[in-house]
Amino acid sequence: MAARPIWKGQLRLSLVSIPVEMYSATKTGARISFRQIHGPSGKPVSYQKTVPGIGPIDAGDIMKGFEYEKDQFLLIDPESVEEIKLETKKTLELVQFVDACEISPLYFNKPYYLVPADDLAEDAYRVVRDALRETKMVGLGQVTMRGKEYLAAVKPCGDGLLLETLHYADEIRDAEPLFKDIEDDTSDSDLLEVAKSLITRKTASFKAEAFKDNYTLALKDLIDRKTRSKSTKRVRTDDSSGDSGGSGDNVIDLMAALKQSLAKAEGGKPAARSAPKAETRKAPARKAPSKKKSA
Repeated sequence: MAARPIWKGQLRLSLVSIPVEMYSATKTGARISFRQIHGPSGKPVSYQKTVPGIGPIDAGDIMKGFEYEKDQFLLIDPESVEEIKLETKKTLELVQFVDACEISPLYFNKPYYLVPADDLAEDAYRVVRDALRETKMVGLGQVTMRGKEYLAAVKPCGDGLLLETLHYADEIRDAEPLFKDIEDDTSDSDLLEVAKSLITRKTASFKAEAFKDNYTLALKDLIDRKTRSKSTKRVRTDDSSGDSGGSGDNVIDLMAALKQSLAKAEGGKPAARSAPKAETRKAPARKAPSKKKSA
């Protein structure tokens, strides 16, 4: 099954806009999940909204409660919350660049692949990728998905670009209260040398495939054995149970747009355009994305 983009829009660097699509870089199906089944009847377990002393309630009577003091809740109509949800913006603008090592790993949240939406977008896409690669910088911006605004970092990844959502500063817990009782004494020199020797001997290049999820492997083995066993009880249930957006106009006169962006950033006049005036061309119909090399 072909991957589906979870967001479509424009990656913007000043005056340069590049139609892109965003795909999740992780697979949710890699881990095993279970459903709760009622053993005697073989039916799926369902959950009902209930209130102590009242019993089952109508979902339409549920409000959002904000606990402003201990056991004191402010009641807010769910519709009021929906009204202030941010519109899904179609633009991710890179507004700042930082050294790739400057962002603490604490801030990184979830990775996504950014790919050009069509063939006409690839030239500008490669320019941004190569510029980030050669300067060893990461582009920062904000992207809106599913009604929420995320801080995002964009950096080269193989032949493409990787976008990683970041935690905001107020989402990071202060470590000082947790570390304050650890004494700042100097380590024993002999023990330190032994530890350093062990680290040196076990130093190697990082290869994710060298590490296995032993719990998941054991679960798969259990399921395989249970599947082959005729004594395993089986039941049959009757239970059944991205953002869209056009790719927009492609950047034709890329060099002129980059020069204008640079002049604007330096506060000077736009450089004279040597290339012919850009034409406005409608992007061709979206074709199936070509396979990209793995990161």
